[in-house]
Amino acid sequence: MTAAQMTATRSGPLKGVLRAPGDKSISHRALILGALASGVTEIEGLLEGDDVKRTAAAMGAFGAQVERLGEGRWRVTGQGGFSEPADVVDCGNAGTGVRLIMGAAAGFPLCATFTGDASLRGRPMMRVLKPLGEMGARWMCRAGGRLPLTLTGGGLRRIAYRLPEPSAQVKSAVLLAGLHADGGAEVIEPEATRDHTERMLRAFGAQVDVHEKGAERRIVLPGGQTLTGTSVRVPGDPSSAAFPLVAALITPGSVVTVEGMLLNPLRIGLLETLGDMGADLSVTNVREEGGETVADVTARHSQLVGVDVPPERAPSMIDEYPILAVAAAFADGPTAMRGIGEMRVKESDRIALMASGLAACGVAVEEGPDSLTVVGAVRANHGVAGGARVATHGDHRIAMSHLILGLASDRPVAVDEPGMIATSFPGFFDLMRGLGAAIAA
Repeated sequence: MTAAQMTATRSGPLKGVLRAPGDKSISHRALILGALASGVTEIEGLLEGDDVKRTAAAMGAFGAQVERLGEGRWRVTGQGGFSEPADVVDCGNAGTGVRLIMGAAAGFPLCATFTGDASLRGRPMMRVLKPLGEMGARWMCRAGGRLPLTLTGGGLRRIAYRLPEPSAQVKSAVLLAGLHADGGAEVIEPEATRDHTERMLRAFGAQVDVHEKGAERRIVLPGGQTLTGTSVRVPGDPSSAAFPLVAALITPGSVVTVEGMLLNPLRIGLLETLGDMGADLSVTNVREEGGETVADVTARHSQLVGVDVPPERAPSMIDEYPILAVAAAFADGPTAMRGIGEMRVKESDRIALMASGLAACGVAVEEGPDSLTVVGAVRANHGVAGGARVATHGDHRIAMSHLILGLASDRPVAVDEPGMIATSFPGFFDLMRGLGAAIAA
């Protein structure tokens, strides 16, 4: 996509059945664990966005053989560990990729230098580097723990690390480092975050023990374990499915079904919240695939009401708050989202960008340090005005969210840097147009 901007215009009913692209989180992990394992890992449904392709290339740099066999079909032949890369590892925009790869690399006696695009070079890495440092890894980097960064691994010792804030990326980095630490690793999380790493480690033959006490979870990875290549089928990404589903909810007359969507209980916070808002959502054909629950989800145009989103729900939907804010713009009354400070250190400050973008489109918003309140247009007895050109700061979710907003606004909504959408959702434009969405360069 080379267009300088994309514009979404008020559309007629959206209709159709689609399959969301492969889950981004699981795609990253399948490649990394496949490279750490001994033998062959066959992957189906891999997300072929820019972020995941960067992780695939990085695994090649660390000594695995990585082959694309066809659309979404990849083979990784691992050597049972990482070898030292010959050049700088460029992770592009992949925050999940670089943090998990650093954790995995820390377990081996090697030196690796990581960099990324302008957005990734501005994102803090200290929350991952802190526990890795306590395990024995060393690094040099720019101020604030920012890339470019050179990591030296090997000789790690066991850690029992309590996460200061919920973060699946930090948890995963510690567990991956623990695979090759003397005594393994333990992570204590104050509240549950997405558990794809724990599930996939088991699929590759590792022992992972999880102990729950109230909201707290203790994940124990014993030391001295090896991984064996396996087969992985990647389910549809709920974070990507959120865009066509919300588009259907806010566009009159719409009915859209997403097939094969991941329904991991730690990833369905958005569906729960939309249900609280009165969304007409139906879940059918529930099944198990590769240790994960998947199903088909249908959304129909609905009259939504504003709600207070429980702060404890944030870890299960942290990437979906931008599109939730769009749904809230078309609701009756205010929707308050609290405990979402993590959004400020994503690909951009997503609280600030959603607040400014919605305000430019005539939506009443109130921004706090770790909160965002959106006052729905229905209460004000008018629609969403739209009519803005939104600066996305290279953030794919900010871009897609505002394009969905434009499908039901009075006036078109444009976004800059639309090419960045390919990092997580290649084919977004064609898919949405296939449903009847008026989105054009």
